[in-house]
Amino acid sequence: QVLLVESGGGLVQAGGSLRLSCAVSGRTSRTYAMGWFRQAPGKEREFIAAISRIGSNTYYRASVKGRFTISRDNARNMLYLQMNWLKSEDAAVYYCAAKSTLSNAMYAENADEYDYWGQGTQVTVSS
Repeated sequence: QVLLVESGGGLVQAGGSLRLSCAVSGRTSRTYAMGWFRQAPGKEREFIAAISRIGSNTYYRASVKGRFTISRDNARNMLYLQMNWLKSEDAAVYYCAAKSTLSNAMYAENADEYDYWGQGTQVTVSS
């Protein structure tokens, strides 16, 4: 079993920055490709960013590319999402997710491909 715990959410002004963290426990994080998703009230959960299990490949949603950066520290079993130039439309509950894989290159965009999810952390952006 894998436990994912997000942190770092909060209230930020538009144009500001936040860094989300996701702590992975239960098994070594290098076993998993990881991703970030978000869900705003009344909307479906949407993909934000993904990273392969050794961090060699990353992939972003078009609307966050250039503003958000996904990274991981497998030695610390941590996943991160640096969010800069936040906009009101970025407000949502953010979730980290893990997908078991043996591929060093694989990353996943679809929520259905992920095996484990965190409980989410709220990001609020004031205009």
